[in-house]
Order: sequence, then C-alpha cells, then structure tokens
Amino acid sequence: MQISLQQKNMKPKLILVAILAAYAMPQMVMAENKAETIELGKVEVVGVTPLSSLGVPIDQVPSNVQVAKGKDIQNQQGLSIADYMNQNMVGVNINEAQNNPYQPDVNFRGFTASPLVGTPQGLSVYQDGVRVNEPFGDTVNWDLIPQNAISSIALMPGSNPLFGLNTLGGAVSVQTKSGEHNPGGGVQVSGGSWGRWAVEGEYGGKLDNGVSYFFAGNKFEESGWRDSSPSDVLQGFGKLGWSNEKTDVDISFTGADNELTGNGYQAQSLLNTFGRESIYTKPDITKNKLLFVNAKVSTWLSDEFLLTTNAYYRKNRTSSYNGDLSDDWAALGDDEGVINRGHVNQKGYGLGSQLTWVTDKNQLTGGVSADLSRINFEQTSQLFSTFDAARGVGGTLDDVEQDVLLKGRSRTWSVFATDTYNATSKLALTASARYNNTRINNSDDINPVAGTYNPVTGAGSLTGSDTYSRFNPAVGLTYSMMPELNMYAGYNEGNRAPSVIELGCSDPNSPCLLPNALAGDPPLKQVVAKTFEGGVRGKFSDIAKWSLSAYRATNYDDLIFIASTSTTGAGYFNNVGKTRRQGIDLGLSGEAGDFRWSAGYSYIKATYESSFDIASDVNSSNVGGVITVNPGDNIPGIPKHQLKLRGEWSALPTWTIGASAVFFSDQYARGNENNQHQADGVNFFGSGKIGGYGVLNLDTRYTLPNTGWQVFAKVNNVFDRDYYTSALLGQSGFDANGAFANGSGANETFLAPGAPRAGWVGVRYEFGKPKSSASTAVDVD
Repeated sequence: MQISLQQKNMKPKLILVAILAAYAMPQMVMAENKAETIELGKVEVVGVTPLSSLGVPIDQVPSNVQVAKGKDIQNQQGLSIADYMNQNMVGVNINEAQNNPYQPDVNFRGFTASPLVGTPQGLSVYQDGVRVNEPFGDTVNWDLIPQNAISSIALMPGSNPLFGLNTLGGAVSVQTKSGEHNPGGGVQVSGGSWGRWAVEGEYGGKLDNGVSYFFAGNKFEESGWRDSSPSDVLQGFGKLGWSNEKTDVDISFTGADNELTGNGYQAQSLLNTFGRESIYTKPDITKNKLLFVNAKVSTWLSDEFLLTTNAYYRKNRTSSYNGDLSDDWAALGDDEGVINRGHVNQKGYGLGSQLTWVTDKNQLTGGVSADLSRINFEQTSQLFSTFDAARGVGGTLDDVEQDVLLKGRSRTWSVFATDTYNATSKLALTASARYNNTRINNSDDINPVAGTYNPVTGAGSLTGSDTYSRFNPAVGLTYSMMPELNMYAGYNEGNRAPSVIELGCSDPNSPCLLPNALAGDPPLKQVVAKTFEGGVRGKFSDIAKWSLSAYRATNYDDLIFIASTSTTGAGYFNNVGKTRRQGIDLGLSGEAGDFRWSAGYSYIKATYESSFDIASDVNSSNVGGVITVNPGDNIPGIPKHQLKLRGEWSALPTWTIGASAVFFSDQYARGNENNQHQADGVNFFGSGKIGGYGVLNLDTRYTLPNTGWQVFAKVNNVFDRDYYTSALLGQSGFDANGAFANGSGANETFLAPGAPRAGWVGVRYEFGKPKSSASTAVDVD
C-alpha cells in the first residue's frame, strides 16, 4: 500500500516522524495495523521495545527478526500461533509432550516456551506489551491467546535486554487487532477428524467521534486423537479505543475458560501393544480461566517527544486433576497410584511508561516498568489401590492429604533505554540496556516458620525471601552496502530469576512431583544469557528476499529440572553451570507469478558446557545410580537440523492451494543428558533417542466471487507418517499388556507420538471489509 501526503505546513522531518509513528507497531512487529508497507523507499518498520513507540527501519535492527501477519495465520487454519510458528518460522520446532494442540513446547534455537512446569523456560512472550509468562513458573499457556484476535506476531532472536526477564533466547511478540485498523467482520465454522468442531467470529469498526471497537470469540471442542483426550476451549477478546491527531487510547480485554486433556508420554512397550492412540495413565486434565485487562495511552508531547504508558491486570486460575503412579508404587503394596490435584491462582499487576525522543539522526527511548504478582498454590494427593483396565483411576481411595499450601509474591522493577544513531546514511549504531530487580517472597501455610523442619512430611519450610538484580547491556550495528544488501552484528545479555516453583523445589534430597509437592530448599542462582549474532539479508530485485544469520548463545548458571530415580515426574531444579546454543539460520521467500513460496533451514548445536552428576537408575550408563554429564554432551529435545518448505499456488483468482512440509533430524530423550544410554534388551529397552521425521500438510481455500463467502479445507500428515516429537527415559509401572507390574516394570523409553492423518473442512463469511485502495504516490518535499 502506498500513501499520498501533502506537505502543507509541516516540516519534512515531522512528516517522516508522523509516518513512522503512525505505522510503527509495538513488540517487534511490522506495522500491519496502519499499513502493510510504507512507501518511503519501501521502509519496513519494527518496534524495539514491548510498548508501542516509534519504529526503527528493519535494516537498522541488528538481528534477524521474523514477522507474520494475522491474515497469513488465518489462511493456514492452524489452532494457535505455536502451530503457525512450527510450520513457517526458521529455527522453531515443537515437542508435543502433552499431545494437546493447545499445550505444545515451543522451541526456538534450543530455548523453550512451554505450559509445563519443569521445562527450562528461555523465551519471553508478550501480548500488546504485557509479558504473559506466568509468574508461578515462567510458563506460557498458548491456549490463552485467541488466534482470531491476532493482527501480527514477531519473533525476536537473542537475549535482548529490552524485553525483560526470561528473554534468554528470544521474545515472541503478539499484537492484537483494533477496530480502527481491522474494520468489518467475519464468521466461520469448521469440523472434521477426532470429533473436532470450531466456531469463531470477529467484528470491528470506528465511529466518527474517534471511538473504535473490536470483538472476537472462539469456541473449540474435540474428543482428541488419543484415548480419553477431549478438550474444550472458549476464548474471548475485546478492544475499545479512541484517537485523534496526537493521542491514541486502547483498553483491551482477554478472557478464556478452557479444559484441556494432555495425556503426554507413553511407554514404548505399550505403544507397540496398543498403538499410538493409547495413553499411559488417566485422567490428566488442566483447566485455565483467564481475565486480562490492558490499558495503553500514547500521546505526542511535542513534535519530537512521544510518551507511552500502560497498565494491566491479569488473573489466571489453573487447576489440574491427574491420575498417576504413586511415587513409591513399587513399595506401597496395595496402593498403586495417586490422584494429584493442584490449584494455582495467579494475579499480576503492572505499570510501564516510556518516552521517545526523535531527531534527524537519532532515536532515543527510555522508560521504567513495575510488575507485581500474587500466587496461591495448593496441592493435595489421594492414594488409590488399583488402576482399571484402561489404566485409569480405580479401586478404593484413601483420605485426601494436604501436601502444599503456599503463598508467593514477586515484584520486579526495571529501568531501560535504547538509542539508534544513524552515523551515516548506510551505518546505524544501536546501544541498549536494562536493569532488573526482582524479589520473591514465599510463605508456607503448612510449615510457616523459616528454617524449620517438618518431621511428618520430611520437608523444610517454604517460607523465605530471595532478591535478584542485574544490569544487561546490548550493542549492535547495521551497514547497508547497497539497497539490496544489509549486514549486521550484535551482542546482548539477558537474565531470568528463579520462579516461586523453582525456589521451592531445588533440593535433590527432597524431589518434587511437579507441579505438586514442594520442599524448603537451597537458594538458586539466576540464569544469565550472553548472545553474539551476525548476519546478512537482502533481496533479488522484487522476486525474492533472503537472510543468513549465525549466532552463539551461552547460558551461565543454567537452571534445569533434573528427574530423580522414580518415574512419576519427580525431581528437582538445579543450576548446572554453562550451556550453549550455536548455529545458523537461512531463510528464503518470494513470488513468481501466481506462486508464493518460502524455505528455511536451521542448524542448532545445543550442548552442556559444564560437568555435573544426575541421579538416575533408568539410564543404562549409570554407575551406582548416577550418570555424569560432560562438556559437549547434547541437550535433549533439540534436533540439530530443521528444514521448512511452504508453497501457495493461485490456481484461479478465487482458488488457492497451499502445502507445508517440515523436516526434523533426530534428538536425544530427556534422561539421556550424557548421550550414553544404550538398550540391552534385558534391563533397558529403547535407544534413548527418537529418529528424524518429515510431515506434509495441505490446505486450500476457495472464495465465491463478490459474496464474502469462502470454503476451506486442511489435511495434516498427508502420508500418515508414524513419528515422535519428544521422548524421556523412565521405568514403566505396567507390563507390555497393560497390567500393573507390581514393582517389576521395565526401564524403557517413553515417547510422545505425533498426530496421525486428519482432515477438516469449513466455511467462512466476511462482511463490511474495506476494498483495497488504489496505490498513490508519496509526496514529501
């Protein structure tokens, strides 16, 4: 889209500033809300802080930012942004540890954003400038981000300090729609395999008095492709806004009421007997209820100063109901299993403000933020005597036992600044910094006195306080050798403070059943990431764009969850010294007539760089129940090679056919951190690895001319490939026929199977959408 401007009484510099202000999007996202392209030498503008501000041309950003528009996400008909990222973004892969489409582990360059407590978290996720990593464990609930309310997303690599805590390997930034920039409406219905059906709708607009409105809602249900795996998702979003020439105000609401079943890993022997639809134990239910309100005001104080402020309130109630093997199932005689119930209430509050000063050659932004949270966590357990034939809860139930009753408080305040200076018309220099100060207070309502020991539970008090602070710098430069070729290099640092759950579960002598029993434990160190990145990017005329980047990220005092000798999920958090991720990313995309295409390749070498011991009797290489991890050992769960291909062909002006193919190399199982496990067919079964795999998905959409109606279809895993996305080592509580093993279960590899072939069809009706305007020239004198 091109924009026509008349100079009138404005200075040329102020015209440029106004354009950048109007079109810059927050959170590292290309400015889709105001316009898809700015015709000032075809400048693509991205934000450089989570809050809305002026943008910086993408060729002045010293990292390889990847962006996606909401329309592209919608056209591929995925269920979440995680699904879209997995199929389209370079360096991203998914581990389906829960086997629920709304509960994936999203990995980028070997760093993870996961809904599962115990997964090492290394990515920050933002929605409209608010960090949505949960305060209890820095987890990310992907089911709480409504997809049809998304205007665009961006993936920022590296440990960029401007994006605050947990930005060790990158930041995922989500920008939602508004009525001002997304007028009109749409309704769609779809259904197909596994009893899945979904209804969604959206509508927005702007009134003559400057008031705008946008509303969206989703309803999703399915029985699931694995046994006893239903899910029910209800999402809602609304935004009210007002704007004039100097000021923009937005107040948004996000709500959700979801019930998800994630049955997770299955023992390899049971998969062989009962098939990939089978599950290990049941039930495994998680319920999330969200209320999230966010208010933002941006106003020009003068021709050169823009002030942006936001305030938010976020409340998430999570409850879980899980039927598991008891921690001591081999020794308890009549008690085989346990029902674990957990309730986490998390409330977050925050304020942020930043001021941007723009001159001809310089853009300086400085700001402050404060984020507070209150957490109430309750855990109970209830032993039962037997599993039923389907390995579900059965038999006589014991009394409910109170395991944990914890109150947690966290407070983080930050000061940050970033400056981009155009030394010449080709060379831009960037310097950024952020100081974070985090304090966590835990209060144990069962054993409240700090430093005491409970002889009944065998645990110390959870009551205690810890403070973490750090100054994180970043520097970078970009150089445009010619309009079609841009080079960049940068260095940045970020940190992550341990969360409430991690501080309460760090004693190897008192392992925790996540997110269940906690113990009073030694303090943990914060994780510090230091990243170098360099690359080149350019285009071949108007035919194709390309990018090539290389990076090296080192974590110091990295924090991981170490499984104990049992196989019930018990373990503890610990700092394990240095870890490293290094590799290259290559991206290509372009158009040729009626054909659009993209390709991406990633090489990721993720290794431990310090020696440490792990208690493990399920790894064949253990000596006395202990394995030793050495520098150079590969981190589990991260494939070294990734290849992604996407093509769209407009067979007719109204008919588009698309195909996406993803390929991933093999990866080590969790529990095989030393990469030494070997199956012997007697005491240990399974290789401790999963093989590489490739999956092809197809999609198509047909638009009925001049009606607003569209028909679409999607087929996943076209060739019905049998594959696995994740694995761990464990001891099965059941024999190969599913009967309780009574203490004699085999040590084997547990696998997370990928979904089989499936298809869905749907219909969509759009109304009130503006027609694309004709292109006009920009006139800036």
